[in-house]
Amino acid sequence: MRRVWHVVVGVLGLLGYYYLEFPIIAFAHFSIGVALFGFFVDFRRFKNPSFNSALEKHFGPIMRRSEKLSFSGLPFYALGVALTIYLFPEKIAVLAILFLIFSDPIASIVGVYLGKDRLLPNKTLQGTIAAFMSCFCLSMIYFLMINNNSKNIIIFAFFSAVVGALSELVSAFNIDDNLTIPVLSGGAMTVLNFWFQVL
Repeated sequence: MRRVWHVVVGVLGLLGYYYLEFPIIAFAHFSIGVALFGFFVDFRRFKNPSFNSALEKHFGPIMRRSEKLSFSGLPFYALGVALTIYLFPEKIAVLAILFLIFSDPIASIVGVYLGKDRLLPNKTLQGTIAAFMSCFCLSMIYFLMINNNSKNIIIFAFFSAVVGALSELVSAFNIDDNLTIPVLSGGAMTVLNFWFQVL
């Protein structure tokens, strides 16, 4: 349920961006509001056990066990989206957010159910490969969507996927990957774009 929620929230945002034609900066402003609200709710539930229990009852299926006594993923998800839009060019921001929406849950599913070779305490080689492959495929699909036929897109997609997979690994060091995946990927793709000029 958590992974479904993760994807559904992102897809709804993408639908608003592409079909309702909201300016992308509006999503950044909205996401900042969601992040602040999420942090406020988290601080409230830390101080109010009965409120925390009520939230667990209603939102338990989309919460990690560790989040019941610590910050939830929602404010970091929203903050990651907002910072990515504020910091990077629009096309790069959208691609980095696509990494967050799809590659994160794909890596998690593969790591949990097929992961055998552990790289870090809660990361497997199989999950990392899944993150790389999904980021690469998302990059190529995105280039098709924006009608980019540059000869450099495969190289750009490869290195972007490497960074996407590495940014997902960073969460093993107690840094929320909802924040690291879009921000680190967006930063790296901005640098890569200076060389390859594809976005």
